[in-house]
Amino acid sequence: MSEAKLLEMENITKSFASNVVLNGVNLSVGGGEVVAILGENGAGKSTLIKILGGIYRADSGEIRINGETKHITSSAVAGENGIRIIHQEIIMVPARTIAANVFLGREPKDRFGMVDAKRMERETQKVIDDLHLNLRADSLVGDLSIGMQQLVEIIKAVSAEARVVVMDEPTSSLSQGEVETLFGIIRLLQEKKVGIIYISHRLEELFTITDRIVVLRDGKMVGDVQTKGADKDELIRMMVGRELTSYYTKSRREIRSVSLEVKNLKHAEYFNDISFTARYGEIVGFAGLVGARRTELMKTIFGALQRAGGEIFLDGKPVNIRKPKDAIDLGIVYVSEDRRGEGLILKNDVEFNMGLVCLSDFVKGISVNFKAWDTMVEDYRQKFRIRLTSSRQLTGNLSGGNQQKVVLSKWLAKKPKVIILDEPTRGIDVGSKAEIYAIIDELASGGASIIMVSSELPEIINMCNRCYVMCEGRITGELGEEEFTQEAMMACATNREES
Repeated sequence: MSEAKLLEMENITKSFASNVVLNGVNLSVGGGEVVAILGENGAGKSTLIKILGGIYRADSGEIRINGETKHITSSAVAGENGIRIIHQEIIMVPARTIAANVFLGREPKDRFGMVDAKRMERETQKVIDDLHLNLRADSLVGDLSIGMQQLVEIIKAVSAEARVVVMDEPTSSLSQGEVETLFGIIRLLQEKKVGIIYISHRLEELFTITDRIVVLRDGKMVGDVQTKGADKDELIRMMVGRELTSYYTKSRREIRSVSLEVKNLKHAEYFNDISFTARYGEIVGFAGLVGARRTELMKTIFGALQRAGGEIFLDGKPVNIRKPKDAIDLGIVYVSEDRRGEGLILKNDVEFNMGLVCLSDFVKGISVNFKAWDTMVEDYRQKFRIRLTSSRQLTGNLSGGNQQKVVLSKWLAKKPKVIILDEPTRGIDVGSKAEIYAIIDELASGGASIIMVSSELPEIINMCNRCYVMCEGRITGELGEEEFTQEAMMACATNREES
C-alpha cells in the first residue's frame, strides 16, 4: 500500500506563552498513503499543519522529508519541499481564470519575459483532464461553485507536483456528487504515490478514504490506528477522553400547535411555490444537496432576502417580514451556516457578541447595565459549557464548537419562538456536536419551534420529528419520522423515485 515515509514529524512541541498547544506529537505519511488527523477543535490539528506549512515554527522536534531533515521556515519553503496545504477557507482570485489561479505566484514567462497565458492554460487543462474533471482551464473561478473551487485547489497542488497534500475539511462545502469526485481524485493521487493528510470531523468519510487515523487530544497524540480495524466508538472515546453515551439527544416531548406556516413563498431567482409548517416543541429538518436553495429559503423567511410572493403566518396570523429586524421582533431568529462571516464579529470579544441582538435590554441612552449584561453572558457560559478564559476573550480565538455556542447564546438571549438553524454543526468536532445536539433538544423540549437545515442525513434522521427535502428550489418530499431513511431522503433530494 504505502512506500517509505515521505514525511515524518517527530516530537513536535509548540507553546503560545504558557499554553502548551502541541506536546511531543508524531506524524508520518508514506507514498500513496492517506492519513487522517482526528481530534476535537482545540486538539492541536491546525497548529500541527501550520508548522508543516511554515506558518508557525515548532519550539522543538524535527521534520524529515524522504529521510532528510528540513527546516520549514515559510510557506514558500514548504512549497519548495513539495508540501501543499488546501485550507478550509478557499483563497482565490474570483475575477481570474482557473489557469491563472493555479499558477498564481509562479507564472511561466515566454521568451520576451511576458506571462505565458497559453502555456498556463495548456498545462492546467492537462491536469484537469488527468483528474477526469469536467472543467475548462479558461473558466473564471468566480463562476464556479464553492465545491468546484475546492477542486481547483487540488488542481493547483497537482500542477505544482506536490508530494504531500494536506486537505483540511475538504468536503464541508461539497455536494454528494462532488465528494465522490474528490474521493476519485484522492485515489488517483495515491496511484501517483502522493502522500495525503486528511482532516475531517466526518467519521464516515475516514472509513471510506483513509488508511490510518491519528487521534489528537489536548495537544497530545493519543492514537495511531489502521482504519480497517478501527472502531468508531473507540475513536470518539480517544478524541473526547470519555464515553459519549448519548451522541444524539432526542427526548420524547409534546408537539403543540403550528408556530410558523409558509404558503406559496416565492423568490424571483432562487425558489418558487414553497409551503410548509413548523410546530412548537418540534424539530423540523430540511435536507437536500448543495444548490437545493434551503439557505436562500431560510434567509427569505428571516427577511435577509426579498420575497417575490407568498405568505408567512406566525401563530396563525399573517406577518410582513421585510428585513431581519422584523423577524427578530416577532420572535424568529436565524443562525447562519457561516458563523465566522455572518454570525460573529471575530475581532470583538465574547461579551460583545453575545449581547448584540438584545443590546436594547442593556443599553438605555448613554447608560449601560453592565451587571445584567455580565450575568447573561455567565448564565450562557455555564449552561452551554463554553470554554473561555474570560468574557473579554476575542471570539475569533475560540474553537469552532465554542464559537457556535456563542452564536446560539446571542440569539437565545432574545427568547425566540422560532429558531432556524442552518448547518448548526458544520466544522465542529464530535464532542461539541453532541453538546450542540443536547442544546437543540432542550430548546425543543422547552417549547421552541426548531427548523434545522442540515446536509448530514444522520443528523436529520436522529434529531428531527419531520423532514422536508428540497431539490433545485422546490420541496420534493415531506417525510414523517417513521419514513426516515437515507435512501428515501436522497431519492427526494435528486427528485427521483426509489427503484
